[in-house]
Amino acid sequence: MEKPISSRLKRSLLKWIGENWFYQLGYAYLLTQPKYRQNIVRMRAFKDLHRGQRCFIIGNGPSLRNMDLTPLASEFTFGLNRIYLMFDSLGFSTSYYVVVNKLIVQQCATEILAKVPTPKFVSYDARRWIEFAPDLMFLYCREGPRFFKDITRGVWQGATVTFIAMQLAFYMGFQQAILIGVDHSYKEKGKPNELVVSQGDDPNHFDPGYFGKGFRWQLPDLETSEVAYRMARAKFEGEGREIIDATVGGKLDIFRKVDYKSLFN
Repeated sequence: MEKPISSRLKRSLLKWIGENWFYQLGYAYLLTQPKYRQNIVRMRAFKDLHRGQRCFIIGNGPSLRNMDLTPLASEFTFGLNRIYLMFDSLGFSTSYYVVVNKLIVQQCATEILAKVPTPKFVSYDARRWIEFAPDLMFLYCREGPRFFKDITRGVWQGATVTFIAMQLAFYMGFQQAILIGVDHSYKEKGKPNELVVSQGDDPNHFDPGYFGKGFRWQLPDLETSEVAYRMARAKFEGEGREIIDATVGGKLDIFRKVDYKSLFN
C-alpha cells in the first residue's frame, strides 16, 4: 500500500503549481507585448557570445578596497547594483551591469542611466522607474529555487543579484566565472529581507555612501543565497564549467578558493 502524501507536502505542491502557472501566464502575456518581444530578441544576441572565455563577477563588499582592480580593465566583468560608484576610480566601466532589486532601481534609476554606459540587465518588475532602451534588457524574475539556463524564459533572484549574474554568465557561454568582492558578511542583524533605512555610513560595501544615510534597503538572506550558489555550482560543473571564488577574506565557502593575484600571472 502506498504511503499517503502528507498534508504539508500537498500544500507545498499546490503552492508550487499555483506559482508556476501564475508565472507561466505572466510570461505568456509578456510575449503579446511588442516591446517585450524586442527585449527577448536583444537578449538572444548574448547567447553563447563568450563561449569558452572567463569573466569576473564583482560583488560590492568592502574587500574590494584591498584589491588592485586595474587588471580587470582587459577582462569581461559583471558589475552589480551600485558598482558605478567605483567607475571613476577604476577608470573603466564593467562589461555588463545587473540590478534586480526594485528599491535600488527606484532610488537610483537616474544614476544608473547616466553612469552606466554598458549593457544593462534590470528586473522587469522595476520598469515603472526605468524605461526600455536599446542597451537595457528586462529580466522576468520568477519563483525558485531554480537556475535558469535560458534567461529569456526568466531568472530566479536567489536572494542575491550575484546569482542573477551567474545565470547571465552561463547563458553567455562563459567557461569560468570568477567571484570577487563577494564577502558574504554583513554587520546588521535581523530578519532576512526586512526593510530598513540606513542611519549613517554603510559598513557592508566598498563605499560608505553605497547604502548611505536615508537609503532604503533589505537585510540579506544569506541562507537562501547559499541555496542559490550551490545550484549555480552544480549547473556549471554539470557542463564542464566552473565558478571560483577569488574574494579576499570572503566568508563564502561553497566555491573553490583561488588567490586573486595568481589569476594574472
